Amino acid sequence: MSLKNCLDLEIEDLGIIEDSKGTLYFNKRDHPKSFEFNVLSAGEKEAVDILLDLYLRKDDYDDTVFLIDEPELHLNTAIQRKLLLEVNKLVGAQCQLWVATHSIGFLRALQIDLREQCQVIYFQPGARYAAEPITLTPITPSVHVWRSIFDTALDDLAGLVSPKRIIYCEGRAEPARGGGERGLDANVLNTIFARSYPDTQFVSSGGHTELDQRSGIAIAILSKVFPAVEIWVLKDRDLFSDRKATESERRQYLQEHTHLHRVLKRWEIENYLYNREVLEAYCATNGCTFNATEYEGLVESIDDDNVKDQIGKIKAICGASGSISPDAFKRKLADVISPEMRVYQELEACIFQRN
Repeated sequence: MSLKNCLDLEIEDLGIIEDSKGTLYFNKRDHPKSFEFNVLSAGEKEAVDILLDLYLRKDDYDDTVFLIDEPELHLNTAIQRKLLLEVNKLVGAQCQLWVATHSIGFLRALQIDLREQCQVIYFQPGARYAAEPITLTPITPSVHVWRSIFDTALDDLAGLVSPKRIIYCEGRAEPARGGGERGLDANVLNTIFARSYPDTQFVSSGGHTELDQRSGIAIAILSKVFPAVEIWVLKDRDLFSDRKATESERRQYLQEHTHLHRVLKRWEIENYLYNREVLEAYCATNGCTFNATEYEGLVESIDDDNVKDQIGKIKAICGASGSISPDAFKRKLADVISPEMRVYQELEACIFQRN
């Protein structure tokens, strides 16, 4: 049962040496036939060895301190957590289990599943453990202590699994099925800057008013919980409900608000997506013909025009299929924006340099 719970493996055959079967044979739910021990991965073999050793010796070592050094090697995080839980079941009630680990899976098990049964000793960086006597004292669990432990375990990966910067922008705040991003602006900006700024995540937070409210809460709360994460606010240039904001008014807004705030120089994200160089790149990529005459007649000022409402005509100018949805078309436009384009450079300066 431990093998099944941990690795989804079942022992089918203990082997018979006389029949040249001197090994264990296993079944797996998604495998058509049994297979021998040597077929297992290095991590699976290690887990099988540990679980079998503990099971076969549990009656003889029922008052024992078990010491295991980094048993998680070669195992993915999900299996690591399961392994520790199964090891804990096999170790007798009168026994102790001491584990040295850097495992995220083990830490999760200790933090959540075994929190009432375990004690954790955290080896602080910089201590002279090999040079002087040190009394090891279990930690008093807290959010801050666990964060330090996970930072140590993750090491350089910490920056990969959590963004350095979250930028709230306008768009649909409700998540898509499965928790994905639904907001067009966030999806477009994440696409454009994914390669150059992999530590930045754009997040939709509703309309103009909701953006102020939700970003304010995020800055007030998340900045305390995750002090290393920068939280910015990016607004469209529609700062006023009754008229368009001028460039000088945009500048004034930036001066009156903290360094956490940004405002697009163009009216909204479509004014960047429908820029001529982007549409021409889209046509070149998709084998379409760009109608320059129709475009010049439609767009007078790409910075200030309400081009968002011209989606049908823009698609026609690019020869795009009528069946493609507006949002899908815009995401395809984002795919062709590259760092050497003026549109990219203007967006980058506006957002990341606050120009």
